[in-house]
Amino acid sequence: MTYRQQISGHTYQFDSLVDVLAKATPQRSGDELAGCAAASDAERAAAAWVLADLPMATFLEEPVVPYETDDVTRLIIDTHDRPAFGPVSHLTVGGFRDWLLDTASRDDSAQTIAAVAPGLTPEMVAAVSKIMRNQDLIAVAAAATVRSAFRTSIGVPGALATRLQPNHPTDDARGIAAATLDGLLMGCGDAVIGINPATDSPQATSDLLQLLDEIRQRFEIPMQSCVLTHVTTTMDLIERGAPVDLVFQSIAGTQGANRSFGITLPMLQEANEAGRSLGRGTVGDNIMYLETGQGSALSAGAHLGTGGRPVDQQTLETRAYAVARALDPLLVNTVVGFIGPEYLYDGKQIVRAGLEDHFCGKLLGLPMGVDVCYTNHAEADQDDMDTLLTLLGVAGAAFVITVPGADDVMLGYQSLAFHDALYVRKALGLRPAPEFEAWLARLGMADGDGRVLPVDPARSPLLALAAGG
Repeated sequence: MTYRQQISGHTYQFDSLVDVLAKATPQRSGDELAGCAAASDAERAAAAWVLADLPMATFLEEPVVPYETDDVTRLIIDTHDRPAFGPVSHLTVGGFRDWLLDTASRDDSAQTIAAVAPGLTPEMVAAVSKIMRNQDLIAVAAAATVRSAFRTSIGVPGALATRLQPNHPTDDARGIAAATLDGLLMGCGDAVIGINPATDSPQATSDLLQLLDEIRQRFEIPMQSCVLTHVTTTMDLIERGAPVDLVFQSIAGTQGANRSFGITLPMLQEANEAGRSLGRGTVGDNIMYLETGQGSALSAGAHLGTGGRPVDQQTLETRAYAVARALDPLLVNTVVGFIGPEYLYDGKQIVRAGLEDHFCGKLLGLPMGVDVCYTNHAEADQDDMDTLLTLLGVAGAAFVITVPGADDVMLGYQSLAFHDALYVRKALGLRPAPEFEAWLARLGMADGDGRVLPVDPARSPLLALAAGG
């Protein structure tokens, strides 16, 4: 279908829904690389105008990626909950934006948004995000509540959890243990202690799992651990009896992009069932940890949609959340600036993308976190990350990722430091996950308001135990 919009005497034409979505997207380098971005601000405004007037039901009638050739599209369409869609089915995309902002202002906002979430497709959510300002994305996300649990509870209102990421270039056990201790002393690790291994060796992965599980048991920490290896490696280790808490996998929004990761949707379901069969959780049984990132489909050359047209990276990113939603995960996070400036050029684009991803994931019912990060060759710096972290704290993000000194020496990118979590919790009155906070208080590491206390090396139980060997 062709769409037209006139602005200042000029008629802009868009030859498909895919074209409208792409050209309505706020400027980003990845869409320019793919050749689908608006050529001017005026064309972008015209596309946004067209998008705002489209009925929400359009996205059920015009697949962005063909149903016949893409299993993610089939998952989206086949699992769509029409009764849940009912309350907003009569709206346009612009009307849905108004509905969301009105709902966010009411006392029953969390329940109302949760009730409609199963009726929303990723394309609907991506579409409405494109015509929202940053403050709109923050206000609606803050009004939504999504919870999950394993040994700690994620997504609790008023809490901001953290992934403690103690990566090491050679997977050295002492280096990883030192970074882990550093993070724990600053109140990090309540979402997960997760290691990106330097290799995908099953034996090395098993050794790292054993190390983290020994730390957990020795210090009686209510936490979950994860080594971020390929899902097939984790399933093999489950069969061998390794202490697997969470099952990790990177996912994307098209069948081709997931194929590039070496995964299929049935494989992910099998891994989910295998992880749950272990019964290692204490307060819940959500065991999947999933990572996404704008630009992954383009990187894999798997970004083409209906009619062979390139689909914008943010819409494809949001489609990945349909894959995540089907797995009922504990944690989902976008590594928002990790792929590089070819996809998100500067701090402004990274901040906007982080807010979009968080909003879209949360609106679709996911316990959504963000790796607030950038590569060293991007036009961004730590001030931009401070801004995004603060905005995500206001928006009610489930968790963020923290690394020693904000510099991941193994992956070679910049993220958040452990003390950044202390800053945002104090500034916004946020707390750790409740089970983890209770542990911190029991060891004298946090006060009654959940604030981490300065460490006294002579009196810290954690340091004393660590020094004991």
